[in-house]
Amino acid sequence: MDELVSIIMPTYNCGAFIEESVKSVLAQTYKNWELLIADDCSTDNTQTVLAPYLDNYPNIYYIRLEKNSGPAAARSAALKQVKGEYVAFLDSDDLWASNKLFLQIDFMKRKDVAFSATGYELMNEEGLSKGTAFIPPAKTTYDKMLRLSCPVGNLTVMYDRRIIGEQQVPDIQKRNDYALWLQILHKTDACYGMPTVLAKYRVRSQSVSRNKLKLLPYHWHLYRHIEKLSLLKSVWYILCWVFIKSTKIGINKMHLGDLYKRGTENSSLHYE
Repeated sequence: MDELVSIIMPTYNCGAFIEESVKSVLAQTYKNWELLIADDCSTDNTQTVLAPYLDNYPNIYYIRLEKNSGPAAARSAALKQVKGEYVAFLDSDDLWASNKLFLQIDFMKRKDVAFSATGYELMNEEGLSKGTAFIPPAKTTYDKMLRLSCPVGNLTVMYDRRIIGEQQVPDIQKRNDYALWLQILHKTDACYGMPTVLAKYRVRSQSVSRNKLKLLPYHWHLYRHIEKLSLLKSVWYILCWVFIKSTKIGINKMHLGDLYKRGTENSSLHYE
């Protein structure tokens, strides 16, 4: 029997996008999944949009936080209720290719790994491709995750809960996904990357991660107070982050056309 995959989907005022995200889960060729939607007190029509899906799909669960607390709290609320052997992540404005779960689980089993990520492409707010994709490193250790300032996309990550164990997202308002990956890397040797593009990340003007300068204090808090790195190491990794963000060195960003020319599996992908 196929193992159950628990999909974590935090949301806040994503009524305009969440239905498309849910449909990309419903379209999965791998059928043994549960979707846990954690609503951080949305004030838009999110609940109305979700109502038909909650009525018709018993494996879609809706959790509403008591107060607006941020994406870390929303992800943690969902993680407390997971039942699956695998845990995957998809934000409520992003999309998966229909064969994402199938291919990634097959990859993890063949490689005998507990933590993985795939490639993803960028789309604009209207859902149109920006023509570029990010490919994760083949192997990202703890140190490499720090040096490259999180070279994996949240919407592509999956881990084996039987090996990694129960997880809660570190209590930090921003970069909490990065903090979670570092936490997981204390439990396993590396995050293993697939070169295949299996997801689409929506670039939005209101995204909390768009203003990089505002992220600096969160990086400092993560390194010093969550990971408890020395002062010198914390400064070094912040300098690494600034260098990578300004030069793009170390980030494998590619044109989609170049990926197709290389004859990767990407040409077989389709999105519902």
